[in-house]
Parts: sequence; C-alpha cells; structure tokens
Amino acid sequence: MVSGNLLIRGSTMVLGGKEVEGDLRVTSGIISAIAPGGGLEPGRNETVIEAEGLHLLPGAIDPHVHFRDPGQPEKEDLESGSRAAAAGGVTSFLDMPNNIPNATNRKTLENKIHLAGKKAVTHHGFFVGATRDNVSDLQSVEGMDGVCGIKIFMGSSTGDLLVDEQRHLEDIFANTGGIIATHAEDEERLNQRISEFGHRTDIASHAECRDVECAFLATKRAAALAKDHDHRLHIVHLTSAKEADWLTKNKGNLITTEVCTQHLTFDQDDVRELGVRVLMNPPIRYTEDRETLWQRLKDGTIDCVVTDHAPHTLESKSVGYPKAPAGMPGVETSLPLMLTHAMNGKCSVADVVKWMCEGPARVYGIQNKGSLIVGYDGDLTLVNLQKRWTITDSDTWTRVGWTPYSGMALTGWPMYTIVDGNVVHKRDPRGPIRGIPVASPGSVGRALRFEPLS
Repeated sequence: MVSGNLLIRGSTMVLGGKEVEGDLRVTSGIISAIAPGGGLEPGRNETVIEAEGLHLLPGAIDPHVHFRDPGQPEKEDLESGSRAAAAGGVTSFLDMPNNIPNATNRKTLENKIHLAGKKAVTHHGFFVGATRDNVSDLQSVEGMDGVCGIKIFMGSSTGDLLVDEQRHLEDIFANTGGIIATHAEDEERLNQRISEFGHRTDIASHAECRDVECAFLATKRAAALAKDHDHRLHIVHLTSAKEADWLTKNKGNLITTEVCTQHLTFDQDDVRELGVRVLMNPPIRYTEDRETLWQRLKDGTIDCVVTDHAPHTLESKSVGYPKAPAGMPGVETSLPLMLTHAMNGKCSVADVVKWMCEGPARVYGIQNKGSLIVGYDGDLTLVNLQKRWTITDSDTWTRVGWTPYSGMALTGWPMYTIVDGNVVHKRDPRGPIRGIPVASPGSVGRALRFEPLS
C-alpha cells in the first residue's frame, strides 16, 4: 500500500554537512518534520522505522545511466535498471538517449516516460539526443516534465547520435535552452588514433588510443561553444587530470562537470587485471589521473559523482578487446562504493551526500531533491556503515548479472531505500546482500520536474 507516511527514529542524519542524531517524518511523501535529538512520536497510519545505528541520507541521484529501454531488454530495461538503482540507494535517475530507436524527438521521449511510469520504482528523467538536423525537435521538448536536457555525442556513438561538425554544434548551442550535456571526445583525432592503433589487441592500448588529448580537445571546444552562446553546459564523465586542471581555471558559471565512480576507483593496474569488464569510453586512465580527479572533486571543480551505468552481457564482452562493447554496470554499487571510500578516509560521508545527492539536483535543477529539508520530497536511504558485504556477480539486480566490483568488500549498503515516503527496497543485515524489493513496478516514482536554468 502506497501512503507516503513514514517516521524514522534514532538515525544519524546528514544535515547541512553535519551528522546529527534524531528523527525525521515524511507525510504524504513530503518531509514534514526533522527533530535533532529525537522526540517524534508515531502517528496513525504511519510506518515506523527504528533506525539506531544507521545513517539517514537523501536518496542518491544518478544523472548518467543507460537503461537500454526500448530496444535491448537482454541488457536492461526500465524495470530492472530501476530495481538495481533502488537496491543501491538511488531514488532518481537520468537516462541517456542512445536506445533503439534513439530518443531524439518528442514522440520517443513521451514513449520512454510512459514506459517508466509502468515499470520504474524510482523517479526518472530523460535526455533528448541531438543529431545534425533535429534542432526543432530539441526545442519541442524544452520544459517538458521528465526531460532533463540535451545530450550531444561529440565522439562516435550509436546510430545518428554524432554531432561533430562546427556548424551543427553552433546551431544547437545557439537555438536551444536548458542544459547541454556533452560526451567530449574529438571525432577527428579519434578516427586518426583508431587507425593508428588498429593492430593492437592488448587492452592497455585503449587508453593510449582514446588518449587525453582526444578528450581535452573536445572539452575545450564544448566550453568555447557554451561561452560564445551563453549556454549551460555539463561535461559528462571527466577522466583526465589535464581536463580537470584546465576546468579549474576555465569553467566559470556556465559549465559543470561530473566524474564516474569507476574513474575514482580504478587505474591502469585494474584494467590489466579485470580486462574487458572495465572497458569503457572514455577509458579508465592512470593513477595520476585518478588522484587528480579526487583533488578536483574535493575543491569543487567537479560537481557530482555518477556511474555511466552501461550494461552489456558477459557473453558480448567475452569476444575480448578490441571487439568487446565498451561500458559496465554500476548504479547499484555506486553509493556503497563511495561510502567505502569515505570509511577508508578518502572523503567524508557528508562529501558523498554533496556529490551524489545535492550536486546532481543543483546541476540539473531537480525540484525538491537532494537534501534533508522540510518541504522536500521524502526520497531517503538508510545505510549501514558498520557492516561490510563482499559483492559477487550473483548479488546484482542488473539484468546482465555482473559487476566490475565483484570480490570487493563494500560498506554503506542501504538497509532501506525510500521513494516519496514509501520503502521500495530493504535489507536484513543477517540476510543476503541482494536484499528484498518491496514496491511493485509503477507503484511509486514519477517523472522528475526541473527548474528553468539560467
């Protein structure tokens, strides 16, 4: 039964960057009371969670996923992807447009929003994909509920989702509103490098082929377009020290950016060990890049942490490099992974909230999300920072049934994931790591609304 009435007592809440013990109430899906020190008494028709020993965080927001729906249900769909998100404490996601068919117009976006309404157990938003000639389609979805922004692939991707000629990029930046998110790799250099490295079959060559300069050229080009046209720009999945250091001095107020959990965790040694499981575009790079990304995350250059959840079957991966598809699952492990980094001293729990909850909400103007504030939506996760589980492939909810973090001991697993005051997934600390789904598809979760961006 969906009621949205919930009382959480005795948790350690992350409020305003500090940890405070107390109670929190959600009424009809909205946070209605926060009581540092506790003292809230149960009311009628209210679910009560006694949460001593657990940390209460806002529900995480993953603004970069590929849930493969419609078109590739063997990899993921909006139900399985949303289930995986909920299992990981993610209560809202933003899904990319490279589907079959690509989401490049109002009709395809309306279809995805309709599908999510029937399948998802979390809140959801979608990007519209830019092509060389669909500016009128991009304009037609501006301000539409459930549509978060425009995605431009400046380097080769799926179908007709490649926009690399200057005149087409200028047209999009000059004649659209909202936020443009760019996959920043330079197509000309990319083609040149692929031809040069075509004889290499060792996976280490992937980062050499799709090198830092390939990414840096496109990042600078996108930044120039944003400034020339006074247009909000978000650079997705930043991977290199060179880009991050340049953005420190050059991003200004128009530009935001993100980093993936895997680029904060893996380096060249992991690529050598894990092989095609960690093959992605742009690639996992080097130790010095990883450490600089952490520095730029901490100093505010990087605005949020994402996953680029891009599942492929292990069967398709088994062909080896370079024929294996690029991408890996990650939405259900991202919050425990970052909280593990926090428990290992890399950052604080409040930092994780800033990067995975507050940051995405701010970047995309997501209304009433990302913080524990009276009047905000009751999207929450209660995590256990005292217990570690070692995750294996069989513990995952993603349809492809594997994780690049298999064999890693992670802490911070959500004991409860809550959407609009309703529990959608829960775990018993004595039970299996997968936990138990609670909500049925389509019973909770809705299309996100976005504030106009200046």
